[in-house]
Amino acid sequence: MNTEILGVLVTLLLCFLLAYPLGKYIANVFLGKPTFTDFMLPLERFIYRVSGIDPKKGMDWKQFLKAMLTINMLWFVYAFLLLCFQGSLPLNPDGNANQSPDLAFNTAISFLVNCNLQHYSGESGLSYFTQLFVITFLQFVTAATGIACLVALFNGFKEKTTNNLGNFWVYLVQSTTRILLPLSIVVAVILAFNGTPASFDGKDSILTLQGDSVQVSRGPAAGMIAIKQLGTNGGGWFGVNSAHPLENPNYLTNIVEIISIVVIPIALVFSLGFYLQRRKLARVIFAVMTVMFIAFCTINIYYEMKGNPAIDKMGIAQNGSMEGKEVRLGAAATALWSVATTSTSNGSVNGMHDSLTPMSGAVIILDMMINALYGGVGVGLLNYFIFLMIAVFISGLMVGRTPEFLGHKVEAREVKITALVTLLSAFLIKGGTALAAYFYAHHPEMAWAVQPGNWLNNPSYHGFTEMLYEFTSANANNGSGFEGLADNNIFWNVSTGIVLILARYLPIIGPIAIVGLLAKKKYVPDSAGTLEVDSYTFGLMTIAVIIIINALSYFPALALGPIAEFFNQ
Repeated sequence: MNTEILGVLVTLLLCFLLAYPLGKYIANVFLGKPTFTDFMLPLERFIYRVSGIDPKKGMDWKQFLKAMLTINMLWFVYAFLLLCFQGSLPLNPDGNANQSPDLAFNTAISFLVNCNLQHYSGESGLSYFTQLFVITFLQFVTAATGIACLVALFNGFKEKTTNNLGNFWVYLVQSTTRILLPLSIVVAVILAFNGTPASFDGKDSILTLQGDSVQVSRGPAAGMIAIKQLGTNGGGWFGVNSAHPLENPNYLTNIVEIISIVVIPIALVFSLGFYLQRRKLARVIFAVMTVMFIAFCTINIYYEMKGNPAIDKMGIAQNGSMEGKEVRLGAAATALWSVATTSTSNGSVNGMHDSLTPMSGAVIILDMMINALYGGVGVGLLNYFIFLMIAVFISGLMVGRTPEFLGHKVEAREVKITALVTLLSAFLIKGGTALAAYFYAHHPEMAWAVQPGNWLNNPSYHGFTEMLYEFTSANANNGSGFEGLADNNIFWNVSTGIVLILARYLPIIGPIAIVGLLAKKKYVPDSAGTLEVDSYTFGLMTIAVIIIINALSYFPALALGPIAEFFNQ
C-alpha cells in the first residue's frame, strides 16, 4: 500500500477511535456525572461567585440567547479596541503596528464568530499581546460558546416537555475548563516537544544553507496552535498557517493537528447519543456525515495524487500535484487536511488551497456550503439539525402525517425558521460573490475599496472561484482562503465582516429557537405511524436532502468557477 494512503488511513482511524470515548466523557460532563476533571470544580465555583452567576438557575431559549449574544458583543468591543492600539501595548518585541479600523473590525468579528478569516499575516499583523489576549482568548470562548449552544439543544430534547435549556454561563465555563483547556495542554506539549516555539523571544537571525541571513519570527505559538485546531478556529500564528515548519514541524504533528481539528466535532455527535440515550440516532448521524466526508476525501486525494494535467502534457513524471504543498507532508496529507478543515469551521491549512486542482477546489467549496459534515465545534450539529428538520418535514408530507421529531410536532413556525436559515446561506454566498464580481468588473476606480481592480491575481474561472471561496468561507465561519485574492481592503474587510456576523448568529438563533418552541409542546408518544429518525433509511433521506438543497442552491455558482476550470484545463 502507498505509504501516503496508509498515513491517511491511520489518521482517520485514530480520529474515530478517540472520538467515541471523548463523546461519552463530554456527555458525562454536562450531565453532572463524576469525571476525572472534577478537580476543576473549585475554580468553576470561584468564577461563578466572582461573576455573580447562579449555576443552578435554568434559562428558557430567549434568556439563553440573550446571555450568549450580550457577552459576544462585549468580546467584540474588547477585541476591536486592543487590535486598534496593539502597537502601544506590551509584549511586542517585533514592533508590529496597530491594525487599521477596517482590518480590526474584520479581525475582531472573524475571531469572535469562531472563523479566523485572516486578512493579515499572522507574525507581522499581531503582537504577542494580541495573539494571546485577543486571538487565543477568543479561540477558547467562542468554541465554548458553540458547545454551550449545542448542550441547550440536547436539553430541549432530553425531557418530554420543558422550558429549561440549561444555564449558558455554566456550559461556557465547563466547556473551557473540562474540555478545551485539558486537550489544548496535551496538544501544545506535543507541538512544543516537536519544535513549535513556546517562548516570548522576538525574531531570530538565521543563516540559511544558501548563505542568506533571514529573520525568523517566534513567540509563544504552541498553545495558540493547539486551541486553534481543537476549537475549530484555524487562525495561524504564522502567515502561512500550518504550512509553516514551526507551526507544523513534521508528519507526526500533522497527524496530531488533523485529529485535533475533527475529534471534538465527531465526539459531540456521540455525545448526543449518550446525553439523550439515543445512541442509534447518533450512529445514523455519524454515518451520514462520515459517508460524505470519506467521499470528499477520496475525490481530493485522487486528484491531488494524480498530478497536474498541464505538467502531464509536458511528459514530466510527477509524485502528485505538489504546487503549494510541503514536501515533508505530501499530496495525500494535504488533500485530507483540505477536507478536514472545510468539513469543520476550522480554516487552517497545511498547503495553499489556491493551488489545489480544480475538482479538489470544488469539493472543499461544496464542503463549506454544506457546513454540516461534522462542522464547527457545537455549531456543526446545529447546522445539521436544520437539514434534519427539512428531512422530517418532507418525510411527513410524503406519508401524509404532521411531521414529528423526537416526540414533538414540527409545525409552521419551526418550518419557517428552518427555511429562513437555509435561504440565508445561499443569499450571503451568491449575493456577496455577485456584488464583488460587479464591483471588480464595473467600478475598479472606487477609492474607498482600495483599488478593487487589483483584487485578483488570476483571471477568468479561477479568479471567480477566489471570490466565491472568500464569501463561502465567511458564510461557513471557516476562515481559509484562495490566497490569490487581495483581501485586505475596505470592501473585503467590511463585506465579509457583515457576512461573518449574520452567518454565525442566525444559524445559532434559529435552531435554539426551534428547540425552545418544540420543547414546550406536549410530548407525543411513539406509535405505528411515527417517523423513525434513528433509522438508516431516514439517514439516506437526510443525505438526499443535503445533496438536493446544495445542488439547487450552488451548482450554477460552482459551474461558473471550479467546474468550468476543470473542463478547460
